[in-house]
Amino acid sequence: MGETSQLVDSLELNLPDGRSLEVLTSGPPNGMLLLFHVGTPMAAAHLEPLTLAAARSGLRTVTYSRPGYGRSTRQPGHALADATEDVRAILDRLDADRFVTLGWSGGGSRALACAAKLSDRCLAAVSVSAVAPYSAEGLDWFAGMSDGNVAEFSAAIQGEGALKRYLENAAGRVGNLQKDAVMRWIGPVAFAPETVATATHFAEFVAKSFRESVSQGTGGWLDDDLALTRDWRFDLAAIERPVAIWHGGKDTLVPFSHGEWLAQNIPHARAHFHEQHDHMTLPVALLDQIVADLIEMAL
Repeated sequence: MGETSQLVDSLELNLPDGRSLEVLTSGPPNGMLLLFHVGTPMAAAHLEPLTLAAARSGLRTVTYSRPGYGRSTRQPGHALADATEDVRAILDRLDADRFVTLGWSGGGSRALACAAKLSDRCLAAVSVSAVAPYSAEGLDWFAGMSDGNVAEFSAAIQGEGALKRYLENAAGRVGNLQKDAVMRWIGPVAFAPETVATATHFAEFVAKSFRESVSQGTGGWLDDDLALTRDWRFDLAAIERPVAIWHGGKDTLVPFSHGEWLAQNIPHARAHFHEQHDHMTLPVALLDQIVADLIEMAL
């Protein structure tokens, strides 16, 4: 990428309830935090193009494994909004009064939760390719969604037993995912001269993050899916902090209608819709613009 690679520090954060969180940091030690929420199922992993883009603007990138992923302790039955308490603990540990946040895929809703529940510290949030609430009024939640995701989320709606059976069958594929497979998912964008470097790093990040997400089994994935399809326990309409919604028109993992719904139902949300991109190509091709948008909103 023509820039010096970022050093990555890892820490174990012990929480008052006895759980621990796996946290990664990279970039200027004294920079304002950019807290990155990974997708579902994913564990904390270094995404170098993101840390470099953040560092150019003086930001320190932080990501963490949500409960049950990577080396983080599982938290059965948690609600999506509960993620903000873990984020608060991370901020306190790193002596960060203010932060900005970015979430991709299953992490997008966590970024929105931060804007809603941590408004005293969160300056701005970006949600990329994220689902809307399952209870979203006027949204056909499954319309346009890939068969695999329909099966997975349908199992989540049926309940813990059905979802556990589904995920146990899927765990082997996730636990053995390699970079080359992700490059094929990204498609031609992965090999275009202007995006090949970012795509390569992104594919390595996704593959490693997927593998680590099931290192202690499928419990974290199960809890994540249940949280996404149940009451999020925060009000999108009450968000006052600046928010941007980025979504691709060709997305079938999380259909474009989800991004439209979020943009329409979060007050004053910026909408960045790109018809030519899908779930994987949008963060590869537009990562620098996404980070720049987040920083602009925080100013």
